[in-house]
Amino acid sequence: MLRAFLIAGLSGAALSLTGVSAFAADVVLKLHHFLPPQATIPSKVLTPWAEKIKADSGGRIEVEIYPAMQLGGKPGELIDQVKDGVVDLGWTLIGYTPGRFPKSEAFELPFMVTTGEATSLAFNDYYEKHLKDEFKDYHVLAVHTHGPGLLHTIASKPIKSLADMNGLKLRGTSKMVNQMLEAMGASAIGMPVTTVPESLSKSVIDGTVVPWEVTPSIKIAELAPNHTGFAGKTGLYTAAFVFAMNKDSYDALPADLKKVIDANSGKELAAKFGAAMDAGDVRGKEIADKAGNTTITLDEAETAKWKAQGEAVTKKWTADMDAKGLKGTELYSDAISLINQYSK
Repeated sequence: MLRAFLIAGLSGAALSLTGVSAFAADVVLKLHHFLPPQATIPSKVLTPWAEKIKADSGGRIEVEIYPAMQLGGKPGELIDQVKDGVVDLGWTLIGYTPGRFPKSEAFELPFMVTTGEATSLAFNDYYEKHLKDEFKDYHVLAVHTHGPGLLHTIASKPIKSLADMNGLKLRGTSKMVNQMLEAMGASAIGMPVTTVPESLSKSVIDGTVVPWEVTPSIKIAELAPNHTGFAGKTGLYTAAFVFAMNKDSYDALPADLKKVIDANSGKELAAKFGAAMDAGDVRGKEIADKAGNTTITLDEAETAKWKAQGEAVTKKWTADMDAKGLKGTELYSDAISLINQYSK
């Protein structure tokens, strides 16, 4: 819901509405997301991005940020809030709408991710080549991933081998991650990340998959003090994210303000998201270490067993996509190539 205000002759009511300075912005954009404001992406990327948009536009664009679903709805509804113009901007997990953006799932297959920044840059290139049709109803500002995802479990259920996965109730992030967890012996339970602390404390789940970055904001160090990672340069999984703008909100901007948005979109922004995730991983691991938690890194032989199970998930995905005429084998090969290109 883009709102325009004339600078000259502003009424007191208009000044009160924007509440930013003696001069109201020409344009006020509402940005909605699902995490608390102190979490990594809101604090390290979204807020600085909003501030830069304001500065670069000479104060003509004001971005109002609404964290933690303050404008209503559930995280899975964010993408439609952007499409329908309920909000102007939204940052969300693509996997919260399973099956809606199938070609993006290539980056959520097992053992793809290297670092958040490298994989985000690769995902940006992949979007430019393969995903514009899936996101035709949006003005996409950036896509990105987080860093290497790993397993976090309650005190009584550490994961030291693939066999330890049998029967565990683990929260997954997306359709592909849930399929991976099931293939590895766990019972996968889909839920937004914001519901994980309560689910852990009430024994609804035995653990979750998240990157280190998100662990402080959902009390993982306290609630799930066993952490299991893997040998090699790739993590167990990653999740795909999109930062998108309502098409009408973008189209309504004058040309010079479109240029401001464009200059703060794309590859550089994808890299900022990924780099923030990587820095958050370091902080999250430090917090777990200071708490005296147990971090297990599976050796190469054990990791190979997990990769074999993951390969079955990947083969099924490529076959299913090929059968739908979506060129899954080609998409997977291209995703791997792009990640390797940025991970050298």
